Amino acid sequence: MTRANDAVGAYGERVAVRHLLNQGMELLERNWRGTIGEIDIIAQDGDALVFCEVKTRRSERFGQPVEAVRPAKARRIRHLAAQWLAGRGVGRSQVRFDVVSVRPQPSGPARVEHLRGAF
Repeated sequence: MTRANDAVGAYGERVAVRHLLNQGMELLERNWRGTIGEIDIIAQDGDALVFCEVKTRRSERFGQPVEAVRPAKARRIRHLAAQWLAGRGVGRSQVRFDVVSVRPQPSGPARVEHLRGAF
């Protein structure tokens, strides 16, 4: 990944965190690393633990950001979520997997789409 892509991704995560906080969620962790990857954001939304994947794209040339979360990626995030829960001794909580799509705009705020229960 290039520095430009890293910068775009970091920007998207900052926008996504702000969006989730504005929705009343409590941020628990950012960029949590497990054995097979990373979960971008872990948040609390009422009684639900939310494991959130953030996808940021400057253009739609490679499809919508949410389309980048393919079945293999969703399985990996579910596995990581199970690791996170087990590591904290959290039992069967209400768990949700969301995707936040961020599209920076040439002027003005980024366009944010939040797909709750995406997978």
